[in-house]
Amino acid sequence: MSISKSKSGVTGNILSSHVDGAERTATAPFGQALIREAEANPRIVGLTADLGKYTDIHLFASRFPERFFQLGMAEQNLIGAAAGLARTGFVPFATTYCVFATRRAYDFIAIGAALGSANVKIIAGLPGLTTGYGGTHQGIEDLALMRSIPNLVVIDPCDATELGQVVSAIARYEGPVYMRLLRGEVPVVLDPDTYQFEIGKAKLLCEGTDVAIISTGLMTARALKAVSQLNSSGVSAALLHVSTLKPFDIEVVLALVKRIPRVVTAENHFTTGGLASAVADAIVDAGMAVQLKRVGIPNCFCESGSIPYLVRRYRMDSEDIANAASELMRGTARRE
Repeated sequence: MSISKSKSGVTGNILSSHVDGAERTATAPFGQALIREAEANPRIVGLTADLGKYTDIHLFASRFPERFFQLGMAEQNLIGAAAGLARTGFVPFATTYCVFATRRAYDFIAIGAALGSANVKIIAGLPGLTTGYGGTHQGIEDLALMRSIPNLVVIDPCDATELGQVVSAIARYEGPVYMRLLRGEVPVVLDPDTYQFEIGKAKLLCEGTDVAIISTGLMTARALKAVSQLNSSGVSAALLHVSTLKPFDIEVVLALVKRIPRVVTAENHFTTGGLASAVADAIVDAGMAVQLKRVGIPNCFCESGSIPYLVRRYRMDSEDIANAASELMRGTARRE
């Protein structure tokens, strides 16, 4: 991807005009993208565990009823059936909430899907703090669990643009994939005409010189707002969007932190086991000296409540990202 720098620090034209993701949305981008791929590939089938409407795969079910399987509330069977379909030549997309996939069907993902590299696509709804229904439904540790499984690609898309592109990419990828799902009315943050997702590739969205922000998933939209806030206060912030947690783009990450050794990570997940841990591992393995500040969910079961309340409660807003960067600039960040 070619990169050019604008006065705002945004590189090229890969962002939409509404970077906060509030004014512009797309409806059910996963379901729409899956239909497009299935029209071109008759081997694609859809499965869910009683959550068709709530994972947007109901659109696929309406368009291809003969290629859709409702497994009921049986997540282990969901993954097992998907693995079996994959081994007979189909390309199964299996949807459920990420807490149900990762906590209830972990062994089935590890052995049924990953051990033999079955061509299974696990689509996981309600990642992190995207629901207010507390610890039973908030998928706050799924990236840590999925990153630890060999052979499994792990992806956390930013917005509707990237989500559609990810569906297209993983439909063509031969092997098991775990993808976090943004459902319903999904913000459009990245420009669909110029942004291009690639499995395993991080994308530099904003150029900067003072502090580096590395983000994943929906936190990238908040990180973009943080970059704007920092720029207005005279701090030049670079932003690297890492949508693929595994395989991790170590080369691009290290190139950025070598140039800017003040780093903030931002993720809709525990600050251990996910993006921050992947960044820290890369830095330590390279023997680099870097100041690192982590923005994300602390190691606790989160409260129930509205999403705005929870984002404030656990300090995951754009202002929290900007404050973390400002602390690094002042040299007052505590050792994480």
